[in-house]
Order: sequence, then C-alpha cells, then structure tokens
Amino acid sequence: MPGVPPARYAYLGPEGTFTEQALRSLPAAGKAELQPCPTVTVALDSVRNGEADGAVVPIENSVEGSVPVTLDELATGEPLMITREMTVPIAFSLLAPHGVKPDAVRRVGTHPHAAAQTRRWMALHLPQAEVVHASSTAQAAFMLTRPDAAWDAAISAPLAAEHYRLAVLAEEIGDNAEAITRFVLVSRPGIPAPPTGRDKTSLVAFMRDDHPGALLEILDQLTMRGVNLTRIESRPTGAALGNYCFSIDCEGHVEDARVGEALMGLRRICADVRFLGSYERHDGVEPTVRPGTSDREFNDAAAWLARLRNGH
Repeated sequence: MPGVPPARYAYLGPEGTFTEQALRSLPAAGKAELQPCPTVTVALDSVRNGEADGAVVPIENSVEGSVPVTLDELATGEPLMITREMTVPIAFSLLAPHGVKPDAVRRVGTHPHAAAQTRRWMALHLPQAEVVHASSTAQAAFMLTRPDAAWDAAISAPLAAEHYRLAVLAEEIGDNAEAITRFVLVSRPGIPAPPTGRDKTSLVAFMRDDHPGALLEILDQLTMRGVNLTRIESRPTGAALGNYCFSIDCEGHVEDARVGEALMGLRRICADVRFLGSYERHDGVEPTVRPGTSDREFNDAAAWLARLRNGH
C-alpha cells in the first residue's frame, strides 16, 4: 500500500551469515528492510524496543546443539514470541582474497562452531594452517577485505563470498554433510497463528524450588496428556546456584486441548511459565495423537463433568 513503510527484520550479522540466508528464505524478506546486528542480544532487543518488526536468530544446530544465548534471551527480559521456524543446510566454504592459493594459507579465521564442524577437513587438506576464532563466520570473511587482516582465509557461508567479493578455494568442507541449523523468527507477543495440524509449541518452565522429582513433575504434566517433547534443556536462571529453568519444545498448538491442559498444569506447579509461541513445524510432520488425548475426547470429558455437576 502507498505510504506504508517496509517491514524491518533484524538478524545476527554481519552480512553473509547463515542467519541472513535463513531470513532471505522468508517470502516477506524480499520487500523488507534487513538489519544486520552484531549479536543475538542486539537483534532481539531491536524487536523489544520497536526498531525492528521481527528478528531471525539461530536456536539449534544438529551437530553443536542448542544456541545458549538465544535460549537465555528468550527466557528472560521483556517477553517475545516465536512465530516461525526455518532450517538451513550448513555447507561451509573456504574463502580467500583473489590470488591467494591454498598452499599459501597459514591462518584461517572462523566461528568456533564452524571450526568444530570442519576440524577433520582442515586436518586433511590444510594441516599447516592455524584456525583463529572470530565472532561469526561472516565476520571472518569480512576481515579478509581489510589490509590488516589477521588471517589468510576464512571458513564461512557461501553467501559471504558474494557479499565480500572473495574467491572460493573449496566448497562443502564440513565434516557432516547432513548438518543443519534451525532458526526462529521472533516478534513481539500477539495472537498465535491458527493451528495447522503440524505445529510446535515452545515454552520455558521455571521451577518453584530445587527438590527431588522437580523435573519429573514438569514432564508428568506433558506426558499424562499425550504431549510429545521434541527438545528439553535445563538452563541456569542466574538467580542462585542450583536454580534452573527448562526450555521446552513440544508437538502441538496452544489451541489443542492436550497442549492447553498441559500448560495449565505447568502453571499450577511452576513458579512461572513463559509461553514462547505456537508455530508450524519446518518439517511439516504431524504429531501422533495418543488415544484419549484428542480435542474431541477432552471436550467429551469436560461435557461429562459438567453434567455431573448439574445433577445429570
């Protein structure tokens, strides 16, 4: 519409990261203003303070596991909500300024996660090279454009070669060809998108206190209602030693009776429950609904109880 400003999306930068690649996979990104940010914290805070309409940040890698800073930022501070998830295959390239030959590479810059995922390739193909850690793979590539670069080459996303006009010395150098990273689009809280039947719900459950069976009590609220977990991790709250919260992804939508009942159960036994959103799964997998846990069966049970209370 004329006069309507374009949407603004923040993402973990600089330009040329896998996060930018994930953001550009969204249809809305084509006409949006994209804002690279130096850290996950800055990207999410830009949504909180209204500088961006949404932010894309990494949350989980199939090789290195979850991204702790993302989990912690979503668990604390002004609430935010996940509205979408997407995945990007992680295929690293070895980049260098034009004219640099592989046998001349002595130092390689990259992010620690990328270093871990290319360790065997480096040992086989560049055993003479020292790996130096950078704040991101794209930052490692960007530094090669400077005359005072601290390394000769960078392990980065292929997209960085286009952004910084670098030569590609080698492609698909990761040790795990199936590696993928999951990213989430985060916005300010609102009404979740309608259920699709292929949904995931994310939340953070805070224990009242540390006692035997505390985790089991949380799990019971979900399992007894047939809610399947796809991820659960404990994270320190920072309040005191031994004080933890649990970051949880589970199958289903908040509008599903079994998920809603589980959330109410968690609300009763936990110090706090932070709802992080219900959104369509990136893989489109439909959950298996256990007998006795469908919406129809929950509704039938509620109607039966109402009849008992009314003397019927």
